[in-house]
Amino acid sequence: MKNSIKALIGAVAGLAMVTSAALAADITGAGSTFVFPIVAKWASVYKGVSGNGLNYQSIGSGGGIAQIKAKTVTFGATDKPLALKELNAAGLTQFPVVIGGIVPVVNVRGVAPGQLSQDGPTLAAIFQGHISRWDDPAIKRLNPGVNLPGQAIAVVHRSDGSGTTFQFATYLGRVSADWKNNVGADTAIDWPVGIGAKGNEGVAGNVAQISGSIGYVEYAYAKQNHLSYSKMVNKDGKSVEPTVEAFRAAAASADWVGAANTGFYVLFLDSPGAASWPITATTFALVYKQPSDPAATAEALKFFKWDFEKGDQLALGLDYVPLPDNAVKAIEASWKGIQGSGM
Repeated sequence: MKNSIKALIGAVAGLAMVTSAALAADITGAGSTFVFPIVAKWASVYKGVSGNGLNYQSIGSGGGIAQIKAKTVTFGATDKPLALKELNAAGLTQFPVVIGGIVPVVNVRGVAPGQLSQDGPTLAAIFQGHISRWDDPAIKRLNPGVNLPGQAIAVVHRSDGSGTTFQFATYLGRVSADWKNNVGADTAIDWPVGIGAKGNEGVAGNVAQISGSIGYVEYAYAKQNHLSYSKMVNKDGKSVEPTVEAFRAAAASADWVGAANTGFYVLFLDSPGAASWPITATTFALVYKQPSDPAATAEALKFFKWDFEKGDQLALGLDYVPLPDNAVKAIEASWKGIQGSGM
């Protein structure tokens, strides 16, 4: 009987060790809500093929930066790239993950997706409160065939530290001197007007519920929530739809090999080209060059390597643009500087 009990205890202990090892293989990450839809999809499929899971907290880029610096996750994810000086000071390296588009979304009665068109200066004036009604002459001038109501505009913006906000506000600063001089751009800004919401999820949810509202979200959130999006007038003066082709066109001129020397600090805002979407962005993964847990970081890099090699169709299915081959080669070459990467 005693031997049987000892055998049972040994079996349970062995099972606990196996379970612990399996859990240890799970990857932890936090940050960008912009990238969450595709990261969640990749993680689900990757779990099935590798057995390794991903615990990703969609808490906003500011939270992702804070958590990786606090060493509470294996990687952080941010839509605001860190400057090389900040990366070096923290012992971090960063690389892009996927490309997507930030779109204005509206809830205006009678306005269908893609029916409304906006340009950068008008959008900046709306988010500053200078344009406060949907039948304002500036909006009507861009939309002569659209029946716009005399309804107040309700602005919805992010309340948390957000890389989507950084990209959106940086774009507005490039097309509006008033915005650049009086509002500026960062993951969190002093919004002149509007209602704050947490995450791309929160902005999408508020726009869906509030009549007369306008917000900004990654395009996947607009589609998943059946929101009406605006077309945008780009740098070449063309009114374009948010599409994979338009996001790809905006990123087409990137010098990925050269970008590796700047910590991949790249922005695709207000890009030239008749087909370019003007608010195109990429999410960056942040990892330590000398991680405290090299094995965990190596597992995270395996996950991203799989994403790059096997996840293209999953990304396209959610209207993200996979990174081109020359970008992937430059990124994987940069991993050689990460201790324990095995690259």
